[in-house]
Amino acid sequence: MKFSACIITLNEEANLGRALASIADLADEIVIVDSGSTDGTEAIARRHGARLHRQDWLGYVGQKNLALSLARNDWVFSLDADEELSGTLREEIRHWNERDAVTREKGFSMPRCVRYGDRWIRHGDWYPDRLVRLFRKDAAKFAGGRVHERLEVQGEIGAFSGDLHHYSFRDVDDHRARGEKYAGLWAESAWESGRRSGPLSPLSHAAFRWVRSYLLRAGFLDGQAGWRISAISARETWLKYRMLRDRSTKVRQE
Repeated sequence: MKFSACIITLNEEANLGRALASIADLADEIVIVDSGSTDGTEAIARRHGARLHRQDWLGYVGQKNLALSLARNDWVFSLDADEELSGTLREEIRHWNERDAVTREKGFSMPRCVRYGDRWIRHGDWYPDRLVRLFRKDAAKFAGGRVHERLEVQGEIGAFSGDLHHYSFRDVDDHRARGEKYAGLWAESAWESGRRSGPLSPLSHAAFRWVRSYLLRAGFLDGQAGWRISAISARETWLKYRMLRDRSTKVRQE
């Protein structure tokens, strides 16, 4: 069963080759929507036979939906540039790819496993982080705000067991910086949708995030990395609700 691999990029030369090497021999075509890379992203894409389309940034939802619209096949695998298919997941998709019968499923989910420092994270809020990435194009679309887009699929969802590997952060500083960026984007989207934050919201939401990640979902089993992830995640949550509350305070003062 043929499928298209769809990826959005911006200066991803450090990651893109790994992602493409993991899927190029499985996908019938590779579609890349690039928002203005100035590094070696385009050359890497060409080496792997990808079809590259340039598009100024439309937001995560807009870029990914554009990539879907450019795919020529009925089935699509949406892959981030900093991800790769594990060996087990590759074999599952290869087996699915060889099927001749029409499948009843409209999409397939898979667990995503993050590489953090020198270890794979298999507990806490980050795992299994099951996501639908292989799906029928006519039954799915991306939706959401400025950050953390979600895929909406109409129909039955099957499941793969192999991990999708995620190389999300260069180091701890990168993790913290991106947490601050995402908190700001979340607060903007939440404000525009009419959401508001009370005086205790930043602390209560942050505390719950830490307890859920580190204790309830056993983040402590990932050792020092699990502690660091839970702490930075709690800080990001605190920032989200503090920024949202600051907007409310500013409006009242005007």
